[in-house]
Amino acid sequence: MTVTIKTPEDIEKMRIAGRLAADVLEMIGAYVKPGVTTDELDRICHDFIVNEQKAIPAPLNYKGFPKSICTSINHVVCHGIPNEKPLKDGDVLNIDVTVIKDGYHGDTSKMFHVGKVPEWAERLSKITQECMYKGIELVRPGARLGDIGEVIQKHAEKNGFSVVREYCGHGIGKVFHEEPQVLHYGRAGTGMELKEGMTFTIEPMINQGRAETRLLGDGWTAITKDRKLSAQWEHTILVTADGYEIFTLRSDDTIARTSTVSASV
Repeated sequence: MTVTIKTPEDIEKMRIAGRLAADVLEMIGAYVKPGVTTDELDRICHDFIVNEQKAIPAPLNYKGFPKSICTSINHVVCHGIPNEKPLKDGDVLNIDVTVIKDGYHGDTSKMFHVGKVPEWAERLSKITQECMYKGIELVRPGARLGDIGEVIQKHAEKNGFSVVREYCGHGIGKVFHEEPQVLHYGRAGTGMELKEGMTFTIEPMINQGRAETRLLGDGWTAITKDRKLSAQWEHTILVTADGYEIFTLRSDDTIARTSTVSASV
């Protein structure tokens, strides 16, 4: 397993790509409302990325994916394809954006609530974001990937939810998906040791019901087998000399962009 350690030049370009990806999510929120189609959200994001940011939407034509963003509604776990079906009041929607700028990727996603959503749907979204934050807070040189997986799994299961196993976080840089795989379950003290200069995503997919998923016939859309709700949040992370930096932080995030932690922790 070869992991690419990023140079200072790589890191600066990834900061820019991450900021652009975050800006797309900041921009699109105003358009998420009942009656809007995910096709329309895709068009708005595509135009913003291409015309305003002078960047490239990474999902478009990636291994045949037909759209510029992923839109995963309710029981869709990930990789939902935008379509002409209007959003309904009470829907929960994940929008996943990856931008390429100067050859480098920034990858991020967040949950949006369409109109007024049920309290239990809000809770699933909140706990999933907390899972991501708890994983990010453990990132530092010397930590292990299993540390991240365990803290996410424990927080999800403590709250009565389950962790999707089939999809995970990933290394990222000039390549959209590279090593390592970042599992959202596991055991502390196991897995690859983190080193300064590594970049990867943490993107837990947490289900209201059982963890099992099923792939639809389009070859992309993953849904919960029991058709209960799923939620996901994602950030692109750098391992710094003494902690982490989030490349894709938004103004609505409640976690610090950077953290320094003692190497002895």
